[in-house]
Amino acid sequence: MLLDSGLGATRPTGDRPRMQQMLDQADLVVTARLDRPDRMLVGVARSITDFSWCCYLSELAVSSSAQGLGVGKGLIDETRRLLGPRVSLVLASMPESVGFYERIGMPRQPDAFWFKRSE
Repeated sequence: MLLDSGLGATRPTGDRPRMQQMLDQADLVVTARLDRPDRMLVGVARSITDFSWCCYLSELAVSSSAQGLGVGKGLIDETRRLLGPRVSLVLASMPESVGFYERIGMPRQPDAFWFKRSE
């Protein structure tokens, strides 16, 4: 899913134990699947949250075949619905995805900071 979405280049997809830990330690995972017998996965939103104040959306991945169909916005909408109105949602966008977040009305925050990990 991550590879097909284009997000795989920025994630440790070759390190299965680390990928599994990322999924296992997530607080909230929302998926989008096709309405057909195989229920093919076409999108996933993985978040870390306290369910009280703030939620960090660490991955929003949509398969290339489903991009532009509203899947990403739907995943964000469902994440926000599950969190409720008292929890803010934050994320760090890939440069090529900035336009998507602007189109769905997510405001930019100019005063964010980031310590990068050492692989």
